[in-house]
Amino acid sequence: MVMKQMKVSQLAVLLGMGLFMVACGGEVGEGPIVPPPPAPAEYADKHMPAGWWADAAKMEEGRKLFIGETNPDVNCASCHGKDGKPVKAGARDFRVGERMKLYSDSVWAWRISEGVPNTKMKAWKSKMAEEDIWKLVLFERSLGLAGKGWDVDKKSWVDAASVSAAPAAPAEAPAEAPAAPAPAGK
Repeated sequence: MVMKQMKVSQLAVLLGMGLFMVACGGEVGEGPIVPPPPAPAEYADKHMPAGWWADAAKMEEGRKLFIGETNPDVNCASCHGKDGKPVKAGARDFRVGERMKLYSDSVWAWRISEGVPNTKMKAWKSKMAEEDIWKLVLFERSLGLAGKGWDVDKKSWVDAASVSAAPAAPAEAPAEAPAAPAPAGK
């Protein structure tokens, strides 16, 4: 009888601890919030096309891609959930702004394009044009960083309306004016 009461007490303690963790928001699954590795050279200088951070039409196109409506081969929501809350173990929760703000637009595009090693996240670049990958970045960003855009100069997320455009290629030096012809001699 004493042994049975002890097991019931232990079970009650474990159950109580579990409820306490849930009530306190203890997350299981994604682990600690740490910065991702930087984008490799071939992605480091790629950024959201100019003017897209505040483009509602492009974001809607990204949403349709995300849920598999536009391209039947691509359905991010099947793992990440339609609202960014994962429906499969190991999928990134796009609603967690504290984590997602650590991802530059370049890193985000890189991960969608090339996948994430040692996870179920596969590369999607063979199924989508680069423009569509940026539309996905735009929509996914809205789930945890609504109204924000990546500022290339500041290297941080800022209000989308104040995003500086991606650095332009250096302008060529203007060509020198041709020399004036010498006055005709007498």
